[in-house]
Amino acid sequence: QVQLQESGGGLVQAGGSLRLSCAASGRTFSNYNMGWFRQAPAKEREFVAAIRWSGGSIYNEDSVKGRFTISRDTAKNTVSLQMNSLKPEDTAVYYCAVDVTTTWGRRPGDYTYWGQGTQVTVSS
Repeated sequence: QVQLQESGGGLVQAGGSLRLSCAASGRTFSNYNMGWFRQAPAKEREFVAAIRWSGGSIYNEDSVKGRFTISRDTAKNTVSLQMNSLKPEDTAVYYCAVDVTTTWGRRPGDYTYWGQGTQVTVSS
């Protein structure tokens, strides 16, 4: 059974940093793209960043470019999201996801497996 488990969320002041991690189990995802999304209350799930199996990455340029960095460790089947210069508007539940169809998309529907999410709260 495929499982994705996020960790690293919490409460941080504006301007601070957090590092989210996602551990995948149940199969090897080294040949698939992995991504991070977030969902704030009463808002749709929003693309944050994704990383190819080969290491290339894309970001939601409007909201996180230059502040967030996605990385992966294929040997450990993990993907991480380093979040710096956090803002109150970054407050959301953050989800990691795996794209087994290698669509390399930014829509939630492009991703097959999802974690349960981890809460990130940024206070002003």
